[in-house]
Amino acid sequence: QDQFVESGGGLVQPGESLRLSCVVSGVVVRVRTMAWYRQAPGSQRELVARMTPNSDTNYADSVKGRFTISTDNAKNMVYLQMNNLKPEDTAFYYCNIIPILPNWGQGTQVTVSS
Repeated sequence: QDQFVESGGGLVQPGESLRLSCVVSGVVVRVRTMAWYRQAPGSQRELVARMTPNSDTNYADSVKGRFTISTDNAKNMVYLQMNNLKPEDTAFYYCNIIPILPNWGQGTQVTVSS
């Protein structure tokens, strides 16, 4: 059964960095388009970053130049390096694939506040 377990979130100040991790099971990371999504309070879940099996990446305009998605195929994990965090990055962050699988993980909460 496919499963995603996210971690690495926390409370940080604007300008600081976080690295999110996602342990993936039931899905082979190296052959799928992996993605990070986020959902802020009162908002719909949005796609933040994705990486194809060929390592092509795409980012939402709001995070371009600040966030980097990567994978570790040996560990079957996905990461999201987030630099220069802004208050508007505050959200729960989830990993999944494209197309989305229905079994979402618990997510990891990121709060950016001074």
